[in-house]
Amino acid sequence: MQMEIFEKYIDELIEKSTLDVPAWNIEKARSGKISGWNYIDGCMILALLEIYSATGEKKYYDFADAYIDHRVHEDGTIDGYSVEEYNIDNVNAGKTLFALYALNGKEKYRKAIDLIYSQVRTQPRTAEGNFWHKQIYPEQVWLDGMYMGQPFYMEYETKFNNKEHYKDIFDQFANVVKYMRDDKTGLYYHGYDSSKSIFWADKETGLSQNFWLRALGWYSMALLDTLDKCDPGEEWKEQYNNLQKVFVDLMDSMLKFQDESGMWYQLPARGGEEPNYLETSGSAIMAYSLLKGVRLGFLPESYRQYGLKAFQGICDRYLKEKDGHLSLGGICLVAGLGPEKNTRRNGTFEYYMSEPIVEDDAKGVGPLLLAYTELRRLDD
Repeated sequence: MQMEIFEKYIDELIEKSTLDVPAWNIEKARSGKISGWNYIDGCMILALLEIYSATGEKKYYDFADAYIDHRVHEDGTIDGYSVEEYNIDNVNAGKTLFALYALNGKEKYRKAIDLIYSQVRTQPRTAEGNFWHKQIYPEQVWLDGMYMGQPFYMEYETKFNNKEHYKDIFDQFANVVKYMRDDKTGLYYHGYDSSKSIFWADKETGLSQNFWLRALGWYSMALLDTLDKCDPGEEWKEQYNNLQKVFVDLMDSMLKFQDESGMWYQLPARGGEEPNYLETSGSAIMAYSLLKGVRLGFLPESYRQYGLKAFQGICDRYLKEKDGHLSLGGICLVAGLGPEKNTRRNGTFEYYMSEPIVEDDAKGVGPLLLAYTELRRLDD
């Protein structure tokens, strides 16, 4: 695929967006609400900052900075964000603040980083020591949450806190490996309930029923980006190397389920079952993880072909021109487990197949843009 075609698509999305209503937040658009502070926009803005870093095209930085500046006040408070909500998803957008602060030094961004860090330090925890996914999901660890929280946590400790809580970060990953990894496939279950009491959890293991592609993708990014933000020195070299092995093991396990198209199925271990489908967002995350993993030296050079195949497969299948404009399809809008009052979200095969499939949502566009930044770095 020609590079300029994908850049044209991203430029069109920016042109259709305002600071309050970005074109890529389909959940907010469907609810009729303006966008506040959330992981969806955080993912997209972070991707725009990465493409700015890779290309030097200032238009990407300008929109990203304007978008975040619009929400962050001079005292560091953030429109739409509350520490007391204890939603680990909302930490994700904080990653953009590190990048922007490094670029422009706005002191309010530094204050906002500290505000979000105060949530990280007071987030409720399971008995094993892992952050609850959200206040409304007590005692639960989701793979998604590892990406939302841990890279931010690691970057803060590295830059501003003298690595004081490195052990906590490594321990939380170790718990996920211990409690959520399936030895047979090498894949990880979507969720774990430490109390083993929620309706979707196995009463003996506390695990949900299936391996969900996007959750596996978020987790792969959690491993990769946490490693990238870590400065292990000699003191943390063993833990760093162990986490790198966990990442490589996950990549090897995921490659066993890569479809000949280059993509992965919504439930990757159940690819032959109808109506399972090749899903864009998780496949895009895997493309990014493979390509960046090679660039950082975590994966052999030979793995680059699998990332390239994934990126090309997504574009061939789902990036289409409609009415003179490009559109990216095949994106699962949302999937989760519970809460108690929402028994439809029970983690079954049927549940994951029932969630809407949409176009142009940031959960697919953002990761594909991140993968594209890795392609651009190849050319430089």
